[in-house]
Amino acid sequence: MTDRCLIQPDVDFIKQVVGLGGDTLKKCFQCATCSVVCPISPDNKPFPRKEMIAASWGLKDRLVGNGDIWLCHNCGDCSTMCPRGANPGDVLGAIRSYAINEYAPSKTLGEAVNNPKKLPLLLGIPALLFALLACITMFCGGTMETIFHAVGLEWYHGGHGDTIAHANFFSTWFVDLVFVPLTAWVVINFTIGLKRFIKDIHENALLEEKTDKKNIDVGGFIQAFLKIIPTIIKHDKFTECSENQDRATAHLMVLYSFIGLFIVTTIFFVVLYVFHIPGPYQQINPVKWLANISGLALVIGSIMMIKNRLAKKDQVSVYKDWYLLGLVLGLGLSGMLTEMTRLAGLAGLTYFIYLVHLVFVFNLFAFLPYSKLAHLVYRTVAMAYAEYGNRK
Repeated sequence: MTDRCLIQPDVDFIKQVVGLGGDTLKKCFQCATCSVVCPISPDNKPFPRKEMIAASWGLKDRLVGNGDIWLCHNCGDCSTMCPRGANPGDVLGAIRSYAINEYAPSKTLGEAVNNPKKLPLLLGIPALLFALLACITMFCGGTMETIFHAVGLEWYHGGHGDTIAHANFFSTWFVDLVFVPLTAWVVINFTIGLKRFIKDIHENALLEEKTDKKNIDVGGFIQAFLKIIPTIIKHDKFTECSENQDRATAHLMVLYSFIGLFIVTTIFFVVLYVFHIPGPYQQINPVKWLANISGLALVIGSIMMIKNRLAKKDQVSVYKDWYLLGLVLGLGLSGMLTEMTRLAGLAGLTYFIYLVHLVFVFNLFAFLPYSKLAHLVYRTVAMAYAEYGNRK
């Protein structure tokens, strides 16, 4: 006798997927064109047809813990070739957005990050914090110097004489006292989420027979992670797609700019606290060259992304997309303008833009586990698992 399977659709899940950009979901009549035309879909249990079926039925458990939704790069081939205009790429993007919030420890914060009505709070709270710390830096320097000397530390990291230094407006100590714990907070959030995520995608792979691994070996998983790094660095998956190959250039520019800025920040952190050499540093410094090139690449890359999204009339763009693009562009522009106004000797203006820059950095970092940018982490882990699990 055939076993019976009781399907219990999650109607609320369907509504949320629709609200996150998957409003074309119900147009799908399961012809499988999407899985056939997708150049990066595996031969065994290909996506996105099975995900479209599961989404139509509201099978949340089959989707949130499904690593295949992250293997999709939303290149657009499936949406272009879909005879019904169901836009599978946008539906999977919506499911990924739902999954990010599902794995984040605080769902309330995740909902706030993706709610345009909460944007004034997300920007205003750090702006007030940084303004307060700036006032302490400028008007309570003597008191802070006494406090720091009492514990054997140097308070002042600014320029000397007539040199404009942002540390005169906002202490370097305050920058690190905000962003170092913030980095730890982000790491903890991702650690909690990834522990569940890896467990779920492994169980899903076993259920759908997408892997020959019964258990996860940490050493083997790390080797798989190292193996897929060149694929990510070269954006090979993007270039396999035919519809949006131009997206690869913009994504590469933004990715490389973030890598460059991370290297710059790390070097200057070591130079300041290990070698005790404060900024500002000369423009002929090679690290400054890397910083300026990375900042310029970030601005150009984000503008290209925005232009591409505006040009794609068949691609759904929702608040979460514009929030991230706005942050990335704002981060790059404010960083470049901060440097340019400092070199121009416009002290008041450069200090104000620097405060704005810090607000953008705070939003990008603090809400990383809850925004669309979290795909950098989840997609990387999913790709590593697919490599480890011999996903073919």
